[in-house]
Amino acid sequence: MTMAMTAVRAIGRPARPPGTAGAALQVARRALLKYVRTPALSVMAIVQAGMFLFSFRYVFGGAIHAGSGSYVNFLVPGYVATLMLFTGGGIAVAVAEDKTAGFTDRLLSLPVPRLSLVLGRTLADSVTNAWSIATTTALGFAFGFRLTGSVGGALAALGLCLLYAVVFTVVFIVMGLYAPNAQAAQGMSLIAFVFAFISSAYVPAASMPGWLQPFSKYQPLTPMVDAVRSLLAGSSSDVGLALAWSAILLAVFTPVAVLRYRKA
Repeated sequence: MTMAMTAVRAIGRPARPPGTAGAALQVARRALLKYVRTPALSVMAIVQAGMFLFSFRYVFGGAIHAGSGSYVNFLVPGYVATLMLFTGGGIAVAVAEDKTAGFTDRLLSLPVPRLSLVLGRTLADSVTNAWSIATTTALGFAFGFRLTGSVGGALAALGLCLLYAVVFTVVFIVMGLYAPNAQAAQGMSLIAFVFAFISSAYVPAASMPGWLQPFSKYQPLTPMVDAVRSLLAGSSSDVGLALAWSAILLAVFTPVAVLRYRKA
């Protein structure tokens, strides 16, 4: 009798809600499966990177002077460091689509920490962004980029680019959560283009008009890009400022994303 009552209690006991890590892994798994089952997404990312590098390397590169070094060695680190700003629109659109399709509502009806939704999406998109960074770096070498520093410096620069991918993933998640639909999310993501081009990523900031140089110098992307170039050249200048900007952006946008999920 006692064993039977124990069995009944065990059967009737409600399931324990998943923790933050478990829920985040499930959200990441779902997003990654969606990406894997749509191979056109990865193919188009490679094609876009190739077309961009080709255009700046061979069409515009001859008219742009980037100091004593070759323009391709100036261009490739800048593009890889800011790659997330060109591919992040897909993240904003995916988040907005999940919201309008009702998937976000189903997640929010479950007893899971809201932080896990942000962490899961960030984890999944960081994996896909790491793939984009790796393939774009390979394309950069194919278009003529060459290392001038040590392998250790190159790995450190690659690590910074991966960190930037995590940071801006959270930014685009916030865009997707605030956008009313996928089309609006795509339009909002174009704001990132402004910051990418008005930085030192593609042309030296000193070549811009005097009234524009302060914005280019003090916005987050310029020290981020300059830190990558410094590491590739064997220096560590601007790395501290780039890490500080990354921490600030994460500290600002992560709570906003969590709060937006709570209010959804």
